[in-house]
Amino acid sequence: MANNLLQLRVDDELKNKASDIYEQLGMDLPTAIRIFLTRSVQERGIPFSMTLPKTECNADDAASTTGETGSEAEENEHLLKNEKEHTSQK
Repeated sequence: MANNLLQLRVDDELKNKASDIYEQLGMDLPTAIRIFLTRSVQERGIPFSMTLPKTECNADDAASTTGETGSEAEENEHLLKNEKEHTSQK
């Protein structure tokens, strides 16, 4: 159960652009941040490439671009499902 508050300051434009990206991926910004933190702990570092493709793509294209394997994609899908369940219980 989440019981700690994490606050940070970011530029409005950055927050809005990031929120738009995550909405297209089917999640809100707090969920994306929790997934990032969870994967960081699992990987013991930055858990993914820090760049996006220059052209628009869907999730399958993004996974193939980053070299994500089927098991990694399944793990990310599992994390997202758990996060959605966690947020719906609030």
